[in-house]
Amino acid sequence: MKYSIILQLNLFSMLELLTQNELLNQVIFIIFTSSIGILSLYYWVIFCRLAFIRLKPKDIPKEGVSVVICAKNEILNLKKNLPHIFNQDYPLFEVVVVNDESDDDTHFFLMDLQHEHPNLKIVDVKNSVIFFKGKKFPLSIGIKSATYDIILLIDADCYPKSDQWIRNMQKHFSGKTEIVLGYGAYEKKKGLLNKLIRFDTMHIAMQYLSFAKSGLPYMGVGRNLAYRKSLFYRNKGFISHYKISSGDDDLFINQVANSKNTVIELSHDSHTISAPKTTFTDWYYQKKRHLSTSIHYKFIHKFLLSLYPFSIVVSYITLIFLLITQYNIYAVLSLISFRIISMMIIFYFNMRKLNERISPIAIPLYELLFIKLNVIFYLFSFHKKNNKWK
Repeated sequence: MKYSIILQLNLFSMLELLTQNELLNQVIFIIFTSSIGILSLYYWVIFCRLAFIRLKPKDIPKEGVSVVICAKNEILNLKKNLPHIFNQDYPLFEVVVVNDESDDDTHFFLMDLQHEHPNLKIVDVKNSVIFFKGKKFPLSIGIKSATYDIILLIDADCYPKSDQWIRNMQKHFSGKTEIVLGYGAYEKKKGLLNKLIRFDTMHIAMQYLSFAKSGLPYMGVGRNLAYRKSLFYRNKGFISHYKISSGDDDLFINQVANSKNTVIELSHDSHTISAPKTTFTDWYYQKKRHLSTSIHYKFIHKFLLSLYPFSIVVSYITLIFLLITQYNIYAVLSLISFRIISMMIIFYFNMRKLNERISPIAIPLYELLFIKLNVIFYLFSFHKKNNKWK
């Protein structure tokens, strides 16, 4: 009891000391204001480009498209999702399925399916020819086996939302365009984990699509990504990062994308849908695999992507301090209100663009929760190497 009273007195004395330290309060207020200013720039200069973009219809000559899918023991997903791809309303396309060492009945299923769909091309990767673990080798084989110059990527556990997917992703390939970034959503299911996954997916897409629209493309997702085969050859494929097991999508795009050759596709008919992870552990390992590649991005991308969450954390820490000390309280409340309202507006319109249904009121709560989750993800993301893509 005695020690508790002493501790409380010490805390009150420290608080009083902090409150009376005018210089410290001014410094903290400047840091707080700066963090709000930086976040406002992200909201109203970068992320607003996606939120308020106007979609313009395009009609260009239709090129042949090679849809490339890598599958490793994915027979159930292939049975479920391939019909959505073969039913695409597009005049000239093939489906290249790379069967990567599957030990289920994937090969026999694909052979039977080929009788119904002559535009199915099967590429079997055998154990004897694999030099590198991961998805990059089988994907490279699939791209090299493709007939057409436009390569459209989708995962085996994904399906197009509509029969206009190929048409919408292909329509941008004119002039200097060599890369089209699409959106890969997750199925809506019950439970907090599903909400977290969908919010995280939307948040990541908001960043990479907005940055691309701002002339700084840095990544794409293999669930919905298109680029020219000639671009792949010209840059020697994945050779510069072959030893990194993941990154077949984001590291390649980070290497070859620029403001002139990259566009984004947002129409809801162009989205792909994936089955989300059902356990926190599986989601963690998925996040870990994705985060492990970000350290290999170009410096400008790493800086801008780090500055954004860093400013969020700083804004909350300094806010707590200023609320405790009651320093310039009306200005502090006005600034944090402006930040929260800006975030809710930008997120709301971005969610509409991406056809996501998450309550804007819940966005600040998700942000606070992800501050804690991202610390966990980043602390453990580089712990052990994982050379398997399945």
